[in-house]
Amino acid sequence: MAQLREIIDQVLPEAESKIWHAHPVWFLDGNPVVGYSQLKGVVRLLFWSGQSFSSAGLEPSGSFKAAECRYSNAADIDHHALREWLAESRSTQWDYKNIVKRRGKLERLC
Repeated sequence: MAQLREIIDQVLPEAESKIWHAHPVWFLDGNPVVGYSQLKGVVRLLFWSGQSFSSAGLEPSGSFKAAECRYSNAADIDHHALREWLAESRSTQWDYKNIVKRRGKLERLC
């Protein structure tokens, strides 16, 4: 969804955007913070640390701290909520980049 990309780029201009696992994802300091993917009939917007946000409206996703919102079309996007989540993604981040490095070190020790 072009509208999601536009808003994310506006609110997080310092974020590095790239295609990661075939989906657009934005990174701050090497950590994934937000991305989206096309699913059957919906677009899923995912915040890697979203379960730790104080702003309401995201649903837990997966087994760690990710949370998501799903949109059937561009008219479903709540621009105010999206901007709040994006602002919060800047200040509320789990350190995923170093979790992977630590896991690798632990696996080598065992």
